[in-house]
Amino acid sequence: MNNNATLEKLKLMKLKGMADAFQTAVETRSHQDMTADDLVSYIVEAEYNDRNNRKISRSLETARFRYNASIEEIDFHNQRNLDKNNLLRLADLSFITNRENIIITGKTGVGKSFLASALGHKACVQGYKVMYFNTGKLFSKLKMSGADNSYMKEIKKIEQQDLIILDDFGLQVLDLQSRLYLLEILEDRHSKRSTIITSQLPVAKWHEIIDDETIADAILDRVVHSSHRIELKGESLRKIINK
Repeated sequence: MNNNATLEKLKLMKLKGMADAFQTAVETRSHQDMTADDLVSYIVEAEYNDRNNRKISRSLETARFRYNASIEEIDFHNQRNLDKNNLLRLADLSFITNRENIIITGKTGVGKSFLASALGHKACVQGYKVMYFNTGKLFSKLKMSGADNSYMKEIKKIEQQDLIILDDFGLQVLDLQSRLYLLEILEDRHSKRSTIITSQLPVAKWHEIIDDETIADAILDRVVHSSHRIELKGESLRKIINK
């Protein structure tokens, strides 16, 4: 069998990584310096990497992060009360393995959403199922899902994620339906999956936003006690950049 026929069959079998690697080896004649074992190892490794990269790309697309952020891009130099060693420990993602949560609080512009997105991005790369939500928009979507009977499907999808990010929690007082949505989501995930919540409000003020003492106690019991807390401080990074 000639090389062109081999290449065509690899493409027909949808082995894109193998096909690309084999074509490169043939065009550069590097395959002539390889043993049969080396060539097989080379094209199999290429196929593995191609599939893994495509899987990560699909995961990132599904997650819909607010920012295309990575741990390496995080700025530790500004005075934000962000401990580098602590963050790098969280970035090893053991909090997901241990089914723990992270709460990131601080004023607008200090980098809460970027930090949460960076941790979520790392989780996607490591093969975890992740989804990002603006909390207000999520509740609106769940309300609309009741009209077309897709509510349980949406809730099940959220429940199955290894990590969800609830961004911008507490921008407005929750109505009864939103309180119940939040409680159900956190109840489904309690001690089973991890959640990152970002908020401009300190946790001490969450009772006021939830606006129901009993439900607030239930919600905080399910998320706060198993959480790592990051309280960002300092001036808005947007202002610093624009100076």
